[in-house]
Amino acid sequence: MSHPPTPAHEVVERALALSKADACVVIATESSSVNLRWANNTLTTNGANRDRSITVVSVVGRSFGVRSASTPADSDGLAELLRAAEDAARAATDAEDYADLLGPATTAAGPGISPGAGGFTEPAARTDSAVFATFARDLAEAFGRTRAAGQRLFGFAEHRITTTWLGTSTGLRLRHSEPIGSVEWNAKSAVPGGSVWHGQSTRDFTDVDVAATHAQLASRLVWCERPVELPAGRYETLLPPSAVADLMVGLYWAAAGRDAAEGRTVFSRPGGGTRLGEAIGPAGLRLSSDPADPDLATTPFVTATSSSAMSSVFDNGLPLGPTDWIRDGALTALVQTRASARAADSPVTPLIENLTLDGGGTTSLEEMIASTRRGLLLTSLWYIREVDPELLLLTGLTRDGVYLVENGEVTGAVNNFRFNESPVDLLGRTAEIGTTVRTLPREWADWFTLARMPPVRVADFNMSSVSPAN
Repeated sequence: MSHPPTPAHEVVERALALSKADACVVIATESSSVNLRWANNTLTTNGANRDRSITVVSVVGRSFGVRSASTPADSDGLAELLRAAEDAARAATDAEDYADLLGPATTAAGPGISPGAGGFTEPAARTDSAVFATFARDLAEAFGRTRAAGQRLFGFAEHRITTTWLGTSTGLRLRHSEPIGSVEWNAKSAVPGGSVWHGQSTRDFTDVDVAATHAQLASRLVWCERPVELPAGRYETLLPPSAVADLMVGLYWAAAGRDAAEGRTVFSRPGGGTRLGEAIGPAGLRLSSDPADPDLATTPFVTATSSSAMSSVFDNGLPLGPTDWIRDGALTALVQTRASARAADSPVTPLIENLTLDGGGTTSLEEMIASTRRGLLLTSLWYIREVDPELLLLTGLTRDGVYLVENGEVTGAVNNFRFNESPVDLLGRTAEIGTTVRTLPREWADWFTLARMPPVRVADFNMSSVSPAN
């Protein structure tokens, strides 16, 4: 006879009780997810999944060891995990980012409480297929319209709720539940190159308008009916919010304060120091993160399972607050752990899992198209890779929709390109910034879902070569 799993908060407490290290952090996560997949205008699969994992950070002296696993079912399994982490700590050298672990008195949250998330002993929040009820009904209606038009719809939708419990040997107890959903669409027609993409992030699918999305996909497939071949070169280009998000997430992930201070990134100042205070975008531009943003709410405290230039296991439980990375066009903060902030004599500004770019614009992408004499509309980016960290030069491919805009109208679908661009340099070359909306990065959707971005006009986006990708 099977027994119900031990509540996650009890697993955390058992692990802390079994620890023989000088200090210990235990992070348990439990996820509940449901998904739908469709192809050729038909729902093909649906699924539901629950999983749990545990990470132990053992501190011995000034060194640490980390071990993670699916949550062991008994005390023997937990003890084995702890002994492995402790052995790793003893074999490690002193940590550069060593600091005393945080406790209840050194955080904004009291013991057992994460702000707005309920008590530490509450069970995991769960989702179920009911979240798709309206979406699935509307999707079936879209299938009918797509068949009638001789087109095909493909896609994937997922809703996940992840609950995190964090406990330390210093008495810190935090819990947070985060719901997140996403839906990605791909529509295809019989026209060669007739393929378009759309993505959206959502908390609960109540804001997913299937009819409006299908209408947008259908209109873009019409644009594909006239192919246009263009050579590589620099073009005036309209980037929709999703493409901007992929570039800005790349910028954000490169914004480690320690690396910049060591002269190794685009945020390093020639001759030493960082570019903090320097203008890197137009006046009025703001790039920010806020864990309490009602539309992009995310975990309000640090949960670090490794140490790097961007995070520190010794910062686990550190409260997160609103942070401006760029304000009025100037670089105002880099990602700083407690250790890197001490070294740089800077405020502690940890990584936060959401990102908003706002330039104060009120123009929609459609209005920007209407005011374009001649340029490209680049709807999504793919296979983005870093070429040069000192410039933050990125390369990647266009995919599922590059269009020619002439005299305020889209007049055809252009061949794909490989691009070479630095998102930092691109900010300084923006010619127009539209209104900011919630969006889904395409390239980074599996790792970074919570973004709000505007459409952007760039006068000379660098399409470095023609791509054979179709």
